[in-house]
Amino acid sequence: MTETPWLPFRKSSYSVTAQNCVEVAVTSEFVAVRDSAHRELGYLTFPLAEWRAFLTELTDR
Repeated sequence: MTETPWLPFRKSSYSVTAQNCVEVAVTSEFVAVRDSAHRELGYLTFPLAEWRAFLTELTDR
């Protein structure tokens, strides 16, 4: 995990009422993902190409 002072995390509009969600921050270099219930534990980062491949796999199902 790279130390970053601020990332623009957002929660999906599909999870407005849910308590257990993930939040995603997209930058020009990577995508960061964290657990909204445990933000203090940090986040995972993925290269943009890897994130796109993940989303493509999800939408192709």
